[in-house]
Amino acid sequence: MNQINELITAEELHPLIVAGEVRVVDCRFNFFDTEKGRHDYFAGHIPSANYADMDHDLSSSVTEISGRHPLPDTSSIHKTLEGWGISDGSHVVVYDEDNGALAVRLWWMLRYWLGHPHVSVLDGGLAAWVLAGYETSTLESPRVRGRYTRMPDDRMVVSTQDIVSKIQKGEGADIIDARDGARFRGENEPIDEVAGHIPGAKSFPLTTNLKKNGAVKNGKQLAEAWSLVIGERDIDNAVVMCGSGITACHLVLTAKLAGLDAPRLYVGSWSEWIRDPDRPVEVGDGVDS
Repeated sequence: MNQINELITAEELHPLIVAGEVRVVDCRFNFFDTEKGRHDYFAGHIPSANYADMDHDLSSSVTEISGRHPLPDTSSIHKTLEGWGISDGSHVVVYDEDNGALAVRLWWMLRYWLGHPHVSVLDGGLAAWVLAGYETSTLESPRVRGRYTRMPDDRMVVSTQDIVSKIQKGEGADIIDARDGARFRGENEPIDEVAGHIPGAKSFPLTTNLKKNGAVKNGKQLAEAWSLVIGERDIDNAVVMCGSGITACHLVLTAKLAGLDAPRLYVGSWSEWIRDPDRPVEVGDGVDS
């Protein structure tokens, strides 16, 4: 298999679909209308794509102590991937509506949690595909079974207790929050019950790394943006988070494209942190990069 890049353009993807050399997964999702992504899929998707439900395919059931999107167990994710025709050696391309902020969850799960090297994010998403003049389909893709055996590597995952330890050690600045600045500062909170951020965390909205059309900025621009956030700190100690461990994966992607090592992911993120009312919360400015 040829070199697989983290990003793929619509023009690069099209011939791979025609040749049957790729498995495509549609990851569109709406936090306020959880069935909208599936409805959008049947209204029009990239030909051959399967649909990934964020709540049911890419997450396990929510518990009293978890965030909104805990990771699925091994048997469940294996069964899901195999149902999409994905095997250990498959090239997988994931996409959402445009900026990749949702598709990156599956990208991260494959690339870093399961150690699957052959996975790409469609740069600019479905919008870029349509803009390039390619057709969409309203038909559900035929089911082809794959065989998946790669095992999760939980070293890429950070727990709430790990976050507590960082704060106790004065290492809160290692925590990088991908939510928009207003949510970080606690000015509004449209999803979770408590507004604000983890004490000491830095704000790095994922939109900082996007062009106006939803495509990802170039490596030089990403490296400059990341340097403003991490400063002299070691990227190996960095932890990225968001509301529920989805959009934070976009920071992992842009760190990789900036030539940095991948930061670890706090899967539970803000929605898990606030489960315990005794955990500290801050409001106000962070580092909006």
